Amino acid sequence: MRSFDPRIVGAVECRAWETYYRREWAAFLVASVRMVRAAFRMSWPRTLRGAWLVLRANQKWAPVPDNDPQAARALMAAFYRLLAASEPRVAFDPERASELEVEWWRAHRAHQGGAESFESLAAALTDLYAYTYAVPADDVRRAAELRAEAMDVSDAWVAAGCDPTDPQLARERALLVRSYAALLAGVHG
Repeated sequence: MRSFDPRIVGAVECRAWETYYRREWAAFLVASVRMVRAAFRMSWPRTLRGAWLVLRANQKWAPVPDNDPQAARALMAAFYRLLAASEPRVAFDPERASELEVEWWRAHRAHQGGAESFESLAAALTDLYAYTYAVPADDVRRAAELRAEAMDVSDAWVAAGCDPTDPQLARERALLVRSYAALLAGVHG
């Protein structure tokens, strides 16, 4: 999880967000498989299981206002247990990692609705990165800010109707690539 290609991970995450907001769950699963494999390099059986867990967690989170954060956290905890089993150097608690994961989902949804600031979203992402990669928050803050900025672009794309030909997707992708490049740099000091 400390060695990945930011261009691939950023592009695949952009695709995952696009399919999430269009509720194209089969395409989201394909993007999740590609994202889990590119970002974490787990074995194929673990990649497939991990992508399924990510899909199910997102489906539990997606409905507004009747989502199920507890189920989303449980599914993400299973994902983080799978990741921890695949990474001998991982030292995080999967339950805590899942709490931080779903917290940034919550912060993003609140930010989308105007109830929370950009800074609180970036802070939630920073907390997740710092915890799961066991690095100082300052080392991963820029990665979190760029990813939050990509979310703002994605939110504008959603508000404009989720057109898959909208040039905003290219801007979102570029921000995600920059975010993952900054994460990689932050993780390696």
